[in-house]
Amino acid sequence: MVIKNIILNNFRNYTRLNLSLGPNMNIFIGKNAQGKTNILESICILALTKTYKDGVEPNIITFGKQRAILKAKVKKSNLINKLEIVIDQNKKQLKINNQELKRIGDYISNLNIIMFTPDDLEIIKGSPHIRRNLLNMELSQISKKYLNTYNEYNKILKIRNEYLKLLLTSSIADRKYLDVITEQLIEKAIIIYQERDKYLNLINQNISNIYQKIASLDYLFVQYEPNINITSFEYDCLKEKLKEIYKNNYKKELNYGMTLYGPHRDNFFFSLNKVDLKFYGSQGQQRMAVIAYKLSEIKIFQDYSSYNPVLLLDDIFSELDIEKRNKLLDYISKDIQSIITTTDLKNIRKKNLEDAWIFEIKNGEIERR
Repeated sequence: MVIKNIILNNFRNYTRLNLSLGPNMNIFIGKNAQGKTNILESICILALTKTYKDGVEPNIITFGKQRAILKAKVKKSNLINKLEIVIDQNKKQLKINNQELKRIGDYISNLNIIMFTPDDLEIIKGSPHIRRNLLNMELSQISKKYLNTYNEYNKILKIRNEYLKLLLTSSIADRKYLDVITEQLIEKAIIIYQERDKYLNLINQNISNIYQKIASLDYLFVQYEPNINITSFEYDCLKEKLKEIYKNNYKKELNYGMTLYGPHRDNFFFSLNKVDLKFYGSQGQQRMAVIAYKLSEIKIFQDYSSYNPVLLLDDIFSELDIEKRNKLLDYISKDIQSIITTTDLKNIRKKNLEDAWIFEIKNGEIERR
């Protein structure tokens, strides 16, 4: 999977941009606040229909303009698809090859990305909500089954929470209906648990080896941590466990007016030499762990979809010493398209820049050198 070019109209500081990209490594150099990250953000929106930055989406339209238009040509094998997203203050319009799509699920997976930003340290340091969002974003790109199940789970979860509140306040509400909703929720929860467990096990097949190569440290793995005690991810075991949990905690959930158990409260953590990196790792170790996690996803994407994802690395060299910068570039395969932003290329070995397309950005103007 390769992005051939992107076109941006009225997006952030780009009133009009038509940019061709190389098939392998693309590096954007410039000082801060020149528009480097905006390139990556536009690709993120073209892939996922939304920005990775929470709470700032209405501001992506250039000040004084009514709407933003983002386009990309994406090559998959010998086929080129034209992706387009039109954003105004109230809605988004999604198109593939000039045909409008009504469902986000029909759009996602036409461009698969793996993205690292400096804010991704929060994957380790932040709340479980951030780690769940990461799992949902990655699994939704490669598994329609997961995306559809997750959306259905959230709809049922909302209905169940509302009915729990009704049961507490209404004498005519029927608990039998809650049992029906709960049964539906359990069926969706089982699939989510199984898919997340499988995905994190695949991460663990690669993450320690990658971490050793780029950080020279061993024994990194991620530990899945559901908010219920799961001894087996087999269907029957999960179903019985969840039925037992909801039955035994009916009064507790009734008093809270919400569903307290299920994959919507999952967590996972990073362990280095059996120590939780959130509490005992240095910021450098945490940064490299997140990078190793993202790089370990590449093979999973390849195996699931048969296509390479596009790798987006924002300000990747920040706080990395010279050795780690070069080790990281050594590891990034020349067979995958990568788009990297940085303020400079000091001390980068020439062999790591072979075949790279290098761009300079200044005040939103981009020039290939």
